[in-house]
Amino acid sequence: MDIAYYLLAIIAGFALLIWSADKFVDGAADIAKHLGVSPLIVGMIIIGFGTSAPEMLVSGVAAVSGNPQLGIGNAIGSNIANIAMVLGITTLIYTLPVHSKIIRREIPILLAAEIAAFALIKSGYFTFFDGLLLMGGLFLLLIWLIIEANNERKEVHDEFLQDVLEEEEADTKEYSSSAYFWAIGGLVMLLTSSHMLVWGASNIATLFGISQLVIGLTIVAIGTSLPELAATLMSAKKGETDLAVGNIVGSNIFNTLGVLAIPALLGANVQVDPNAIYRDFPIMIILTFLLLIFARGCWEKQVISWWKGAILVSIFIAYGVMLYFHTINETVCDAYLCLDMLKE
Repeated sequence: MDIAYYLLAIIAGFALLIWSADKFVDGAADIAKHLGVSPLIVGMIIIGFGTSAPEMLVSGVAAVSGNPQLGIGNAIGSNIANIAMVLGITTLIYTLPVHSKIIRREIPILLAAEIAAFALIKSGYFTFFDGLLLMGGLFLLLIWLIIEANNERKEVHDEFLQDVLEEEEADTKEYSSSAYFWAIGGLVMLLTSSHMLVWGASNIATLFGISQLVIGLTIVAIGTSLPELAATLMSAKKGETDLAVGNIVGSNIFNTLGVLAIPALLGANVQVDPNAIYRDFPIMIILTFLLLIFARGCWEKQVISWWKGAILVSIFIAYGVMLYFHTINETVCDAYLCLDMLKE
């Protein structure tokens, strides 16, 4: 099949991913408010799940399709893209003061989760039990966050989410069945667009001899991070700086404990690409640690300013260049290997 069809599938998949994720979140939030679910659950869990839904679905489809490396690369690459690309670009445009104690607490939790995930996969194999541990950790963390947030109703982060939800509710007309339509329809469209994205990316990777891991770390990871980029930029534009940073941290927690667990749960005993262990995972952890330093106010008091954003974007560009040359070297090595085999 012509490569144009694969490129068209990727482009259409990206566009549909962004649009359907937005509709899914809107529908899920309306249903939650109609059912009387607390604003905390709507803001942190439903919206948090919604922004990570593309990564989860791409990872699941990739694992079922026999490409678990794509799912692993997507989880790691999305975390890298969220911090270095999304947060970096946002802070180049808007200065982000970080006031919320909850956000400053969540970043160390994210860092601990990433280190724990690294400890599980460093053996080179990602087992069903490993995936179960990560997914179980996600559910326990969500329960703990709900309990903590309910005990601290006056925290800035809770007020932040409450204000956002009140504004949305004021602009929303009487609840109707359209909320269910968009929640269910959005989920179906997410599944469809994820399949299109994986199909196009996998075929292009095969044609050009690029590994599934690299495709997951770059094209798919950036594509599934676009909803976070739009949400973060809009939050910063409206002055909702805690929500902008919290969106990144929350999404990365879901990616680390939820998305990363899916290939192991569906694939069982997945052999992890050494590059993911020794190259990509350390970069992800370093970026999270750097975010912790920036958020805690080193050099500037609790502010992520443009020059910090410039550092993050520079790291993302350098990482992309490194992946490019590493892929070229692998392709050249594979070509020489094939020539040697033919000579024999």
